[in-house]
Amino acid sequence: MIVAKEQFPVLTPEEYFIWEEKQLEKHEYINGQIYVMTGGTVNHGRIAIRFTAMFETHLENTNCIIGNSDIKIKMANTHNYSYPDASVTCDNRDKNTHDYITYPCLIVEVLSDSTEAYDRGKKFRMYRQNPILQDYLLVSSTRIEIDLYHKNKVGEWIIINYQEGDTIELKSINLSFPIEQVYRNLSLN
Repeated sequence: MIVAKEQFPVLTPEEYFIWEEKQLEKHEYINGQIYVMTGGTVNHGRIAIRFTAMFETHLENTNCIIGNSDIKIKMANTHNYSYPDASVTCDNRDKNTHDYITYPCLIVEVLSDSTEAYDRGKKFRMYRQNPILQDYLLVSSTRIEIDLYHKNKVGEWIIINYQEGDTIELKSINLSFPIEQVYRNLSLN
């Protein structure tokens, strides 16, 4: 999704939840600032759907929760909330909340020109404060390319760039798949 900053009142997290329930659009809440979420491209939407469907099928007999862009994530140790394109949590603590999840092991963001720098930079710095997060997937919507930020066993983040012909490995949910599965029948620039 594309994030656009507008003039909104400064709200506490509690006020944000009450206010957002009355809005037609979704809004991220970062450091007291509100950012409206606007629509993405057709490719963006189709790619996000493919990930949530793939995760749902793979994890259907587990206790994991698969999130689409309607499920808000509370960033660990903050009062910041975002709407990634897809997420997975297998943490039992997330079964006790109704408005958001806090402990995803996997987050997917489909990139757009307007959000790519933010998704790779500031947003990832906030997400990686979560000790449970293992995989952060950044997915191009214009070419066959996916970057995986994976936290290894010693807690270091490594970046793996996948391109045409590669098989993506998500250790957080024990899933491997060919990159072409994400991009089939899409019109790419």
